[in-house]
Amino acid sequence: MLELKKGIDILTDVGGVSTIAEARAIIDAKLDKENLDKLAPITNEEALIKIAAAINMCEPDNVFINTGNEADCAWIRNYSLEKGEEKALAKKGHTIHFDLPEDQARLVNQTFYIVNEDEKTSAMAKKVLRSEGHAYVTEYMKGIMKGKTMMVGFYARGPVGAFATTPAIEISSSTYVLHSAELLYRNCYDKFDAEAERRGIFFTNVHSEGPNTAADVPNARIFMDRSWLTTFSTFCTYAGNTLLMKKGNHRFSVDYATYFGVEKELSEHMFITGLENKDGKTIYFAGAAPSGCGKTTTAMVGSGFVGDDLAQMWIAEDGTCRAINPEAGIFGIVEDVNREGDPMLMKSLRDDDTEVIWSNVLIGEDKVPYWSGSGEDSPTEGINFQGPWKKGMTDANGKAVPMSHKNSRCTIDAKAIANHNGPANADPNGVPVQVITYSGRDADTMPPVWVAKNNTAGVAVGASIVSAATATEIGATGVRRQPWANAPFIPGALADYMDAQFKFFNSNKYSDGNRPIMAGLNYFLTHANRGSDGKGLLGEKKDVHVWLGWLAEYVSGTVEAIETPIGFVPKYDDLKNLFAGIDKEYPKSLYDMQFSLYIDKIVARIDLQTEAYGKEENLPGQLFEVFEAQKAELNALKEAKGAIVNVETL
Repeated sequence: MLELKKGIDILTDVGGVSTIAEARAIIDAKLDKENLDKLAPITNEEALIKIAAAINMCEPDNVFINTGNEADCAWIRNYSLEKGEEKALAKKGHTIHFDLPEDQARLVNQTFYIVNEDEKTSAMAKKVLRSEGHAYVTEYMKGIMKGKTMMVGFYARGPVGAFATTPAIEISSSTYVLHSAELLYRNCYDKFDAEAERRGIFFTNVHSEGPNTAADVPNARIFMDRSWLTTFSTFCTYAGNTLLMKKGNHRFSVDYATYFGVEKELSEHMFITGLENKDGKTIYFAGAAPSGCGKTTTAMVGSGFVGDDLAQMWIAEDGTCRAINPEAGIFGIVEDVNREGDPMLMKSLRDDDTEVIWSNVLIGEDKVPYWSGSGEDSPTEGINFQGPWKKGMTDANGKAVPMSHKNSRCTIDAKAIANHNGPANADPNGVPVQVITYSGRDADTMPPVWVAKNNTAGVAVGASIVSAATATEIGATGVRRQPWANAPFIPGALADYMDAQFKFFNSNKYSDGNRPIMAGLNYFLTHANRGSDGKGLLGEKKDVHVWLGWLAEYVSGTVEAIETPIGFVPKYDDLKNLFAGIDKEYPKSLYDMQFSLYIDKIVARIDLQTEAYGKEENLPGQLFEVFEAQKAELNALKEAKGAIVNVETL
């Protein structure tokens, strides 16, 4: 069980501030009149103590309070160019930021939870004891902002007033971090006190890039103090390691939902999107997928997407599952983003007058960003993530240096994308979610889409996501289990998180007909071992329209499905009609390859999950009951029909 405010508060202890009187004295001494006046509306004493402690600990030369008004935002943008953290590009509002070559993805081996001695954590989590975290902060963060300006911003992780929105303080010496925060989050400077009182908690984030040299990166740390809802980040600038309102505070939200919101709320690594069914009704989806598994692409398929990365969900008083996006913008991978697969995003990046922060792409002499997989003509030389670049150059190991980093990004306000549902993303009531999806990278086993027989089996679908390690994680290799695509962000015992999932999706608080269905998606099935001489994927990016379209019809009751041991799968004729809607033929032979059950592979997948989860303590028995039942049904089916089963025979 997580206990808040247990143990020493590292920030206030190292900062040497414990009372509001001490805090006010430090603030009065360090802020000029303009910034004192800007801070004056913030009266939450705990927040002021934490800000003062950060000032005392980091020792900046100046402190800038960001109110979120146009003048303050312009100051941050201009100062970022002056500092050199960003450089202006040819298009107005476009800038480029380069992270250090050693710091261009999440530093997974340098990211830790700060825990108390008796706290249980997920077996997949890295942790340090409070004493070790305290020692690091004392050694490396005292004076880390000397010669720099500390910037302080106040944000809401979600629409102000929403049930699951939590306010957060962002403290950093990096203009890139504060500029990104203004695009990705809602500045709630004038509502911070009220939001902190309504929610009962707020998050605090303290970051400094320090000297920002390659020599410092081995000492970089990203710490998340679970008990005090405070993050610390040092010696890095990659936004996934520094803009801790994103994945750092997401971890706190997962903790809070798991231990203080059971059967009330969940915090998930999910997109939220709306898709119209054939009757014109918008069906809202929330879906989990590890990085590189199509999450942003799936979100963009919607006729009105709400978010592409995170979701806060709760069961509303009317018995519906509601969801909000804690973010207002997109920090998206740009590799393979092109006009064919991502027309709306490409339009905002290339055609529209959009403010964009680019990172780790190639910048040509024309000061235009280019990236791999764009489908555009690109220059043969320029500046990229590792310095000067020419086509054909190799690294020290003789490996070709790509045009852009695989984890190169764009940061934009989601409102810049034409199919973004701005009103829904701003609505504190959230959107009613009817379909939950779970995606992975599975080359040879599961079909493109299937619906769980019930929500207990649906939780098991989420628990069984597998993927390949991607460029978003430094230090990770090979095939990885990715439960709910949220496992890297689950601080507590996996058993507690799983129990919260079972209770949420099986709650009696749902009103009739409003419990969401739960489904698996797999865009990465290949020709391999599917009775085909073809190569590559058994599908295209645009097929996502059909898989989601079928789910929208299924939950609406306008199509039927075939029952199998793993769940319900589509009928061929329904898919053929949906493919016709995207002007694509869908031969029966392709359906047979995609949806036939390869029983030995599915059983092996179940065995993999059973063995892995057997290493966790106190897991809910429902998970193993689902695995055992599916395995028994599959083996019986194999006995009756053979190792490869055409689902239409069922």
